[in-house]
Amino acid sequence: MLNRYGRFIVRRARIVLALAGVVLVAAAVLGFGAFGALKNGGFDDPAAESTRAQKVIDEEFGGRVNLVLLVHATTGTVDAPAARTAGTDLAAALTGEPGVTQVVSYWSTGAPALKSTDDTHAMVLAHVDGDEKQVRDRTRTLIDRYAVDGPAVSVRAGGDAAINHDVNGEVGRSLAVAEAIAVPVTLILLVIAFGSVVAALLPLIIGGIAILGTFAELYLLGSVTDVSIFSVNLTTALGLALGIDYALLIVGRFREQLATGESVADAVVHTVRTAGRTILFAAVTVAVALAALLVFPLYFLRSFAYAGIGVVAIAALGALVVAPALLAVLGPRVNKGRLPWSKTVRGAESPFWGRLAGAVMRRPVLASLPVVAALLIAACPLLGVTFGTPDQGVLPKQAASRYVADTLQNDFVGNDSAAVDVVTTGPVAAAPLAAYARHLSTLPGVARVTSSAGTFIAGAPAQTGPAGGPAQTGPAGGEARKGPADAALGRPDAQRLSVVTTLATKSGAAQDLVRSIRSQPGPDGAGVLVGGNDARLIDTRHAIASRLPTAAALIVLTTFVLLFLFTGSVIQPLRALVLNVLSLSATLGVMTWMFSDGHLSSWLGFTPRPMDTAMTVLLFCIAFGLSMDYEVFLTSRIKELHDQGADTAAAVTRGLARTGRLVSTAAGLLAVTFFAFGTSSVSFLQMFGLGSGLAILIDATLVRGVLVPAVMRLFDRRIWYAPRLLRRVHTRVALSDA
Repeated sequence: MLNRYGRFIVRRARIVLALAGVVLVAAAVLGFGAFGALKNGGFDDPAAESTRAQKVIDEEFGGRVNLVLLVHATTGTVDAPAARTAGTDLAAALTGEPGVTQVVSYWSTGAPALKSTDDTHAMVLAHVDGDEKQVRDRTRTLIDRYAVDGPAVSVRAGGDAAINHDVNGEVGRSLAVAEAIAVPVTLILLVIAFGSVVAALLPLIIGGIAILGTFAELYLLGSVTDVSIFSVNLTTALGLALGIDYALLIVGRFREQLATGESVADAVVHTVRTAGRTILFAAVTVAVALAALLVFPLYFLRSFAYAGIGVVAIAALGALVVAPALLAVLGPRVNKGRLPWSKTVRGAESPFWGRLAGAVMRRPVLASLPVVAALLIAACPLLGVTFGTPDQGVLPKQAASRYVADTLQNDFVGNDSAAVDVVTTGPVAAAPLAAYARHLSTLPGVARVTSSAGTFIAGAPAQTGPAGGPAQTGPAGGEARKGPADAALGRPDAQRLSVVTTLATKSGAAQDLVRSIRSQPGPDGAGVLVGGNDARLIDTRHAIASRLPTAAALIVLTTFVLLFLFTGSVIQPLRALVLNVLSLSATLGVMTWMFSDGHLSSWLGFTPRPMDTAMTVLLFCIAFGLSMDYEVFLTSRIKELHDQGADTAAAVTRGLARTGRLVSTAAGLLAVTFFAFGTSSVSFLQMFGLGSGLAILIDATLVRGVLVPAVMRLFDRRIWYAPRLLRRVHTRVALSDA
């Protein structure tokens, strides 16, 4: 089939290119609308208890506080006349802003909790209303207008809305810097890798097709479902990555065939039949790894599946349609602009990789044991890994919302903006509500509980344990004192309680408190929902962890089936899966050592914190997919040589010699692209970029160069084993490169 398709491309090359150009222009027009159709959120499980609690708060109580204006008195205290006037005017002006509700300030209430312990800071709390886009736009306007320095006070913005604003801004700036570094370096390396200017343009063409086509896909999907704006970043990075991979493979094979004396037409057909089939399988394998993200309920992760599957499919389409047509038109001119020192045939065997394979297979155990030991040692930090969700800790310390969050944690007794939210799912009388609130106030770590039945303050609160660990607590304080009620927290069919704690947000003790509240019976038998930042962390981790086995099973099963159909062996897929898991475990171990344990934090400028749950899953799927890309590249050539009569040792040696330069070159180019994210000021972007780059390099060197030849030599002919029934299935399907 591919043979006939290749001849069709040769005959209709110019028509194919013209039609592709029209489709590309249409995709570009659609794609420009993607940015307006995508959203900023997607980190929460829609079915989680914390999400349902937030829905009740939004519908019944007008939403929770998501904007904190921290007011600092330039001189004296916030009770000084000038500071009081400035703070009062700020709250009044904020009250008049469209889309801003529930404005509360220290100066309007006199609440001690809204003033710092040293009397130099005070809070103005508000809720910015609207959907994600409206909150984003309104927050930007409010920060520009009110978070300024004045003669009496200086104002900084914090809270969830401001944190999201700062994260988006830092991500945008970081990506601009990363692209400014990666793009010119990659262009130079492409010219060097391909040896000619004309050939170096092919990855950019394929990558551009993939990126613009996926933007159009995201626009269409974003018009009917929730899609994260961060999927755009994956689209650009993965589009360029696959453009490099597929162009290196197809151009290298085309040049190799031309060097044997084949005509341009025959070289294109041969390239489509061999390299084209490899690209087809590699694309399906990468898409399968990314499709596992669809099982997660967070649309942040599902969005990467939408973008990843789209960019893989369109990149493969560009490599199988546009690239052969271009090669048919260019012919030997693909070498135009060749560098003086470059070799004529970039697809020729590499002596280095051939010698390496030969050396490894002479002493497979001796060669592989140090590599396996190093990877296992690198994976050890995973034994103590902890996971979290993005918050102000991913930002640099100088970011305004990070400064506000740190100040609220260190200088205030409790943080109203980070309170645990408890809402009832039905009406509750005043007396049982008061008893319930009083009981919650006696739980370790609770500073006070505010409700429509009163504010309850128990005895001495617990303190957070070392490194944010479990609280060091004795018995809870005695009988709670009762303060003023907040009528705004009561509704005929629901009640809301604000549980303010002294515990560090997202610490182990804070999460224990949420679990303790959830374990308490509701007031008068009413159902309760517990929300807030700490509850969201618990629910998000559960949503991801509960679906990880399903995602892993899908990846393992589909990868096994695809590699079996590709190789005809049941050992080869198992070997590929084991080696990929080993290399990715080492990568995640190194990332844990760096970003969670805090090593190199001073060099890279981040604050050590738990590994970001969603980004870790994304990193694994992306790195696994690209690793399988290289797996198919190498195995396809080995299988082709084996089917031509070479024994396993010769097939591996020559296969690695033929593909080693290709894989290492592609990996080096991709690593540059991903490592550029290390310049980011947002720690989860640094982790994703450095982790992806490291995983690619480990796979292309230690795994492909050492472990694959060693395992194949140890198994020898048994590496191609399959039961008789499965051999008949493979023979019928005939999905090899031969």
